[in-house]
Amino acid sequence: MIHAHQQEYYVAINASTNRADCAPFIEFILQTILETLEISQDTTEVGAEVATEVKRLLAFCQGEQSKVELRQLLGLKNDEHFRKAYIKPALEFGVLEMTIPNKPNSRLQKYRLTPLGCRIKENRAG
Repeated sequence: MIHAHQQEYYVAINASTNRADCAPFIEFILQTILETLEISQDTTEVGAEVATEVKRLLAFCQGEQSKVELRQLLGLKNDEHFRKAYIKPALEFGVLEMTIPNKPNSRLQKYRLTPLGCRIKENRAG
C-alpha cells in the first residue's frame, strides 16, 4: 500500500523532517494501515468486486511480465482494449503493479502481482 501511495509517503517524510515532528509521518502510516486493513479484511469480497477481465488477468500473471506477454497469454489482439479493460483496472484495484512505476511508458516496463493480487489469485485457485 505504501508503494501505491509513494508520493504521499515522501510528502509525509519531508513534512516530518522539516517540522522536526513525526506527526505527519505517523498520520500517513496509520491511514495507510487503516486502508490496508479495510482492503484485505476479506480478500474474497475484494475479489468479488474485481472486474471479470481483471480476474482473468490475475490467472495468467506469473512473476514479472510485459504488457505484450500478458496480452498474448490472454489471446487478445487489441492493445488499447487490453490496457483499458485489463491493465488500468488491475492497477487501480491494487492487484497489479509496475516494475518501473516512475516510468509507466518505458519499453522495459513489466507488471507483477501485488500481495493483494496474490491473495486473490490464491483464493480463486483454492
